Order: sequence, then structure tokens, then C-alpha cells
Amino acid sequence: MWLNPEEVLVKNALKLWITERSNAFFLLQRRRGRGKTTGKISGLLVGALDTVLDSNARVTPFRILLQVPGSPISWIIASGAAMEEVNKHWDWLVHNLLHSLSVFDNKDDVSNFVKGKVKGLIAEEVRGRQAAQEDDPEKFREALLKFELHFQLPSSEKLVTFYSCSCWKGRVPRQGFLYLSINHMAFYSFLLGKEVKFVIPWAEVTRLERISGGFMTDAIRVSTRRRQRDFSMFLNLDEAYGVVGQLADIALRRLLDSEGLELDRVLQQPARITKRVLEEQALREYVLALFRLPRSERLHEVASCAAWTPHARCHTAGTLYTTDNYLCFSSREEGQCLLLLPLYQVLSVEKAESSQVLPEPIIVSMRSKKAFQLIQLQDREHLVESLTCRLRSLQLKQSTFRRGAHNRTASSCSYYTFYYQEEEEEEEEVEEQVLRNTVNKQALITAFQHASTHNTKNTEAVKEQLWEDNFLEFGRGVHMFRTEKVQRLVAMGIPESLRGELWMTLSDATSDLEAHQDYYASLVHKSMGRSSLATEEIERDLHRSLPDHPAFQNPTGIAALRRVLTAYAHRNPKIGYCQSMNILASVLLLYAKEEEAFWLLVAVCERMLPDYFNRRVIGAQVDQSVFEQLIRERLPELAEHFPDLSTLSSVSLSWFLTIFVSVMPFHSAVCVVDCFFFHGIKAIFQLGLAVLETTSELLCRSCDDGHALMVLSSFLEHVGREDSSSQPPADQVPVTRLINDALERFGDLTVRKIERLRCHHRIQVLQAHEDTAKDNTLRLVSSEVSMCGDTLADIYDLFKTEHFISLYWGDTSMAAAAQAASWSRGGVSYLERRYRLDRPQFKSLYGLLAPWAGESGRHGDTLADRTFTLLDQDQDSLLTFRDFAAWLDTLYCGELNERIKLLYRLHLPPALTGSEDLSSVMPGVSTSRPLYVKVASGLGDGQEVKDYQEQLKQMLQDLVLAKEKDVEKPLPLMKQKEFIQFCKTLYSMFHGDPEENELFQAIATVTSLVLQIGEADHRGRAPRSRGGDCPDNWPDSESMESQWTVSFAQIFASLLTEQTLVNFLEKPGDLAVRIAEAKQKQYQQRAGLLTLQQRHR
Repeated sequence: MWLNPEEVLVKNALKLWITERSNAFFLLQRRRGRGKTTGKISGLLVGALDTVLDSNARVTPFRILLQVPGSPISWIIASGAAMEEVNKHWDWLVHNLLHSLSVFDNKDDVSNFVKGKVKGLIAEEVRGRQAAQEDDPEKFREALLKFELHFQLPSSEKLVTFYSCSCWKGRVPRQGFLYLSINHMAFYSFLLGKEVKFVIPWAEVTRLERISGGFMTDAIRVSTRRRQRDFSMFLNLDEAYGVVGQLADIALRRLLDSEGLELDRVLQQPARITKRVLEEQALREYVLALFRLPRSERLHEVASCAAWTPHARCHTAGTLYTTDNYLCFSSREEGQCLLLLPLYQVLSVEKAESSQVLPEPIIVSMRSKKAFQLIQLQDREHLVESLTCRLRSLQLKQSTFRRGAHNRTASSCSYYTFYYQEEEEEEEEVEEQVLRNTVNKQALITAFQHASTHNTKNTEAVKEQLWEDNFLEFGRGVHMFRTEKVQRLVAMGIPESLRGELWMTLSDATSDLEAHQDYYASLVHKSMGRSSLATEEIERDLHRSLPDHPAFQNPTGIAALRRVLTAYAHRNPKIGYCQSMNILASVLLLYAKEEEAFWLLVAVCERMLPDYFNRRVIGAQVDQSVFEQLIRERLPELAEHFPDLSTLSSVSLSWFLTIFVSVMPFHSAVCVVDCFFFHGIKAIFQLGLAVLETTSELLCRSCDDGHALMVLSSFLEHVGREDSSSQPPADQVPVTRLINDALERFGDLTVRKIERLRCHHRIQVLQAHEDTAKDNTLRLVSSEVSMCGDTLADIYDLFKTEHFISLYWGDTSMAAAAQAASWSRGGVSYLERRYRLDRPQFKSLYGLLAPWAGESGRHGDTLADRTFTLLDQDQDSLLTFRDFAAWLDTLYCGELNERIKLLYRLHLPPALTGSEDLSSVMPGVSTSRPLYVKVASGLGDGQEVKDYQEQLKQMLQDLVLAKEKDVEKPLPLMKQKEFIQFCKTLYSMFHGDPEENELFQAIATVTSLVLQIGEADHRGRAPRSRGGDCPDNWPDSESMESQWTVSFAQIFASLLTEQTLVNFLEKPGDLAVRIAEAKQKQYQQRAGLLTLQQRHR
């Protein structure tokens, strides 16, 4: 294959390589010990070395070098694993390039010509591979060339797909092509001699919606903060809308919320994104949501088939999905029949004899001695082979784990039963007796149960019998058939004796428990007793968790809740602890054993409610936005009465976060939790819509938002159980009736639709967070600068765009390193460090916004380097928006003395270095301390992390020191060499100005005056000679020069003597004009520069 040319010294490589073919410019070489059998010791040694090397470090056995006559350096331009492959490249070079190279006189021209040709061949291969993945490779290749030609973006801007459509301008459609790439959507049209061309970064898209009406029958509206674009006349509007939404969602998650939202491993590498990958990703997200699988599961096979359903005594048509650890079956009609088979419970997957009645069948045998039959599998051979291979791998992993677990001592963490209070003691004393590192083996409800009425006991007995009959018909355990009959049983409420078991089954937390034996006990042992911010928050909320339930009025329940929440915070520090987790964990502990409750909490936080429990609760806000759209679609009258649905969203947020537990009576709320574990988040959407529909008449009569909130609160407080008492209140609403109404009225709401809506509404939520972050940042900075709010907002947009451009096409490893360095800083708020610029990014904006037009060329680049070094006071090679805004404010809005002072400081250390080679300046070590401090490995376990309170004290001391540093100190004196650089800067500033000659004369006068002042001051300090002879201790010329200094006051006073110079420096710059020009130039200028950099790598 062709390679990006890489330098190599042939002289040192001859011992390892043998030249097979050669001419004046090219060498074809073979690695010693490869390709031909030889008995020489050198070949055997090299061959042995290559064999034992890691696969990533191994060298291909054949290569082609570009060798320029007279040069000791050659370039590797191709390599291959076989001689035939390299010979094809050699023949192409001989027939197409060799004769052309003789016309060049300069050897550098030869190497540049060949390297350019090779890079062109590599680009062609990349285009070819990308086009080969499309349905119509030739058509895609043509579109790719047009995309590159029309928009001139760097080659790393990968085109994903394109569509023929019309873009509307008023009532006029412009027919053209919509190009969708990994970071942008672009449109191009050329009709009747008029060209229409524009590029919209995904990062600027704030809303996507489908519209219909007027001249546009069905169109996609793309909204940004500045304008809207409407696109219509797609051949496949559904597909285009889905792809646009996916690309915008992926880009925004990658750019705006990389710390909070995890992307799939494939999507973290934008260069691998194709239309096919997007389709697979959409299907994977749907499968994970439908079966509530772990987010790490990869989708392998998707096959249409029919599964034998014993309860129906027939085969049910549907789709089989296979992932890393599961076999999943779903009927064609979503929710009619679901089957989940964890691979760790599968014994074998075998082919059965095919017949007309049972075509292409396979039998899946379980360890529980059950078997499942699937028929009508088209690619049965591949499916069975793939599943068998994964089964072997899983079984090998399990056997290794079990051997390791068996060898571990069992004394690390013991299990204990309850400690019950029998004497009247203070609660603090009791909690001391309940060991914090013990784990309860029983559900809390077994010991702390409300008094039951006779009706309740009878109802529970009936439910238990119904479920026992159901187990006989549909199976018991994770592989139970989940049908409409099971759904009806769940809607009635799961009996308390089976609730914990069925929650574990329906959520498949059982698989996590089986796969991680003793994991929870070890977490408890590690986490209990440690102090952190999460544990402080947990301690505050422990007694607020179901305070009316007797289980949490007792030290036993409180201790169990503490262990579960602390262990989870230790397991997942990214989430740690969030409010409402205590309420969920309390309910889980009541009906499940403590270890089971822990794994149920893992399932809820990480699989069933993804992205709900993080710093910004993005997932919950996305679902609130989806809920608002469903209200508009399903309850239009209510939506018309409440044009702003945020009032209802403020109430419904707690419905989603606590699964109605915090707003309903406890025994009613656990029935909702039953439905949640069976249906997932779909149950909360359906029940929320049912609540609003039931109360819609009262809500529409409400006079204000407060009254509407009281209506909803009152309704939910009166949702009860039919068996709760013999005479229920007149206004009580049975929870089973409410659940059945929700299923009947809104049962057509599918997981697939929810996932599609989530994708599009996540864009709005992330952009809303972005707007809030921008407002907060501007509010923080505006008090420190003199610029107006609109100007500051425009500068923020330029600053953010510059940051994004480098993320689009820059060096990702450098960006990642800079981001990691910035997060380790202390004393800087999240808003300040949200977007940061490194040196090349700052220099780009410097060239666009610097007020003096004469600062161009090499000296302007030098000044930009000095400015960055001066502003980077933390020496972390990053600038915050506050630093950047303060610099611009000084240049455009500062007084004359402030501007001169800035110029003065640019010519003193550390901004001015002796060599002016700033690339060699190493960033200093920040004295700020992060919250987590890693200590030497030799310390004991108890000393691995400092107590966070001590760290907080140290951080406060650092802040005091920082404030002391901020006190303005007198500027140091300027030496003669530094003053020469200062004069050079002043001369460069006037180039191109209409009064250039007068300014040059003025600066010459000022320079002469300052030199005289410095010389006079220097002579006054120097010792005088006697008799005209210099004494022996008279300093040499270097010492004399080092003693020549002038102060800022002297330079400033000298500048004030020339009115022409004062007028120039006081002339107010038009920052608004520079910003407008920068917006026009920034994108293409940076794109062109980055393209040039990539070509010369």
C-alpha cells in the first residue's frame, strides 16, 4: 500500500534490508530473513526479532524507497506484506514517474513532486474505499469530488452522504445538493448562472423539525441562532431527516458535552462514520432501549425469523438481535412478545433438521433445561457459527473468573443479617453498633411491613396465584416470555413477595449479579469510612428518603441505604451521587436484598435512565422536551391552553426522576415502579400523558400556573390502591385504573419513536445549556471590561468557533492533552475553562482582531507569540475567554497609558525571550491543586488520598496567594536590547497608515529622546575615569550595556511629546468592523491553513 512519505537513513538501514530492484530514484527492498530462505545468521536474527515483536511494532517485509541522488536521506513511499503487492507499485512508478523525474534540475523538486504524487494516490485510495461502502460508489465518488471542489474544506472533513433537494429562499426554491459531513451540512446550487452556496456547522444547529404547509408540502427546517433554512423535495424525506438528526446529535454531544455523554466507540472516531454506520447505530440504540441492555453492548447480527411461543402454540414472526452477551427476540408488533436470553445461561446453539414445516431451524438450549426454537433464519450457518464462537469465549472467561474467585479468601467481607434494636438507646449509639461494612441478606420489607388489612392479604394471595400460573405458562427468570398477558399482570401490581425477584428479572440485574460475585461486598469494604463530597451529600439526604416508612426511621434501613449509595458513588465517580437517587434506592431496598438493590440501582442509573444522573441531568431534560412534544401531539387542547409548557415540565421532571415515588402515595407509586421495570421509560411517558388527560378539564379551567400545579398535586395525592381499605375516599383514583387507561390510550407510543424524538430534542437541550453557559460567562466577564454586551457576545462566538475549528480538523491528540491539562487546574471555574485556546488558535484570532493593520508578517507573528506568553499567567499553554476579552478590551477600550503599558510589558520577560524561539518554551507547573491528589505508591491504603477537607484548606490558601499576586507591582526597567525590540514594534505598527512618514519621524524623535535619557541616566550611575584613563575595575561593554535602562514613565513621557504619535495611539479602533471581517474570514482562513499543514506533515 502507498504510505505518507517518511524519512529514513538508508546507510543505517542496509544491515536490515536487502535491495531487490533499483534505479536512479527508487529502491525496492526486502527485509532480511523474510521472503527467501537463507541460512545466514543475520537473516535468522532479524527474522526472529520481527517474529517476537508486538503486532503494532512489526515491520512489513517489503518496501519502496524514494532516493534522490546525492542525498543521504530517503523516503519510504510504499510497503507490503507480499512481493506481488509491492511489484505493482514499482511498475506504476517506473511507467508513470521515472521518465518525468529526469527533467528536474533540483533534487528538492524531485522529492516534492514524488511525495505530492504519492499523497494524491493515497487520497484517491481513501475516496475509493469510502465510495465502495456506498450503494452507488461511482455516484458517491463524483459527489465527493464536487464537495471538495465547491467548499474547499480540509481533506479530513469526511463526507457522509448527500441528497438532491431544494433550498427555499422566501417563495423561491433553489434546486441543488445537500452535502452532509461529519461536522457540517453544506448546500450548493447553480441554476441560470446564479450560484447559491453555504455551510452550516452542526455546532450552530439549534433545532430540527419537519414542517408542512404553504408551498412546501413536506420539508426539513434547520434553525440556527441567526436564521432558518428550509429544505424540501427529497426523494426519501424520512431517511434524510433521520441522518441529519443523527449527525447533528453526534457532533453536538462530541463538541458540547464530551464530559457528560458517552458516545459509541465507533462514533468517537469521526473518520469512521458512514451512512451505513449511522444506520447501524440507530438500530443499536433502539435495541438497547427496547431490551434495556448495558450501553457497552455491541450489535452483531440482525435476522428475521419466527420463534416458537408455547403459550400461543404457534410460531411468532419477528426479529432476532444478537449482541456481545445476549440473544434478543422481538415480535413484529413491538411489545406483543419479547424474549431475552443472556448468553451466560445458554448451553448451546445447534442447527436442527430443516423441513417444509420447520424451515432452517435452530435450537437454543439453556442451562435451566429449557430450549427455544427459531425458524426461517436465512443465514443460519453464519449465525450458529458466530454464536458458538462467542459462547466458547464467554465460557472460557467464566471458568477463569470462577477459578480466581475460588482461590480468593472468603474472609475479606462477611455477610450479616439484621441488627434489631431491643433497648432504648440513642440513635447515634445504635448506628455505631450496626457495622458499616456489613451487608444485609434480606429485603427491608420483611422486617418493616405496614399493617395489612384482610382485603389486602386476600388480594396479595390472588396475585401470587396468578403469577405462579403465569410462570408455568411463560417461564420464570430472565428468559420469561414478555407478552400482553404478563403486561396486564404487571399493571395489576406485582405481589410484594415476588416484587424483588421480578424487578431483578425484568431489568436483567440478575445477569450483573451473577457475573460479579462478591463485587458489592468489596465495594462496601473499600468505600465505607471514606470522606468525600458525595458522601457528605449522601449523609444529608439519608433521613429524607421515605421518612414516613418505618424502615427508614430505623438505623438498620439508614445504614443499608448509606452502604448502597456510597458503594455506587465509589463504583461510578462520574455520577457519584445525585439527588433523587436516595428515593429510588430506598424503594429498591424495601423489596430486594441489599446486593440486589445495588444492582437494580446500577440498572436504573446506567441503562434504564441513561444520562439522567449526571451534573446537568441532560437525559431528564431531553425526556422533558420529548414529553412536551407528545403533549402537543396527543393533548392539543391542553397545549393550546398552556402555550408555554415549561410550567407542566417543572412538575413532571420529578415524575421522571423518581418514577412518581415522590408525588404519589407509596403503595400506589410502587405499582408504577412495577410498570417501569417492565416497559422502561415508555411507562412514565404513558402514565404522565394519562395524568394530564384525566385532569385536562380542570387544568384548562385553571386561572394561573400556581392553580394548575395544585390541581396536579392534589390529583396524584389521591391515587390509591383498590385494596387499600374497605371504603376508599370518594375522590380516590385507583392506580390500576390509571395505568390501564394509560396503556389503552397511549399504548401505541413505541420505544422506536421515543428514541427518534430523543435524538432530535437532545440538540435543543444541549444548545439551551450552551446559551446558558454563554450568558453566565458574559455576565462574569462583562463586569471586568468596558465593551458593550453585543460586542462581547460576538467575541465569544469567534472564540468558540476557533476552538471548534481545531476540534474539527486539528491535532486531536494535542487538543485532548490541552483539555486534560485544563481540567487539572484549580481556582478556575467551569465557565471560564469551558472553551480555551492554545497558541496557534490564539495567533489565528490575533491576526483577525489586532487593531493595528501594520502588524503583519514575521514581526506580527512574533508579537502574537509574545502576547500569548504574557496572557498565559498560569503557564498551562491555554487561554480562557476572560484572558482574551481583557486583552481586547485594553487594545480597543483602554486608556492611552494602558495600551502603552501593554506594549511595554510585551518587550519584557517572560513575554520577550532571548532567542524568540517560543516553541521551545516549556509550560510551567501550576501550583493550583485539584480536589484529588495522588500520592506516592509506597504509602498505605489509608493514605492514598488526602482528606478532602485538608485539600479545601490548601485550595483556599492558594486563592489567597493568587490574590496577593494580583496586586499590581511597579513595572521593571527596560534594558537597551528590550527597548530596541520595543522600537521595532512601533515601526511595524505604522506600515500602510496614511500618515506613515510623519509617524516614522515622530517615532525617530521619541527613540532618540529615550536613548539620550537612558544614556544620561547610565552615565550618572557609571564611575568617572581619572586623567582620561580607565581604571582596572571599569566595566566592559557588555556590563555597560546591561546597566543601560529606562522606565515605563520615561518612555510614556517621551511618547507624549509627539502629538502625531499620540493621535495614532489614541485613535479608537472600530472593533465591530474587525469582528464582522473576522466572521467572514475566520472559517476559510483557518480551513486553508489547516489544509496546508496537513499536506506538509
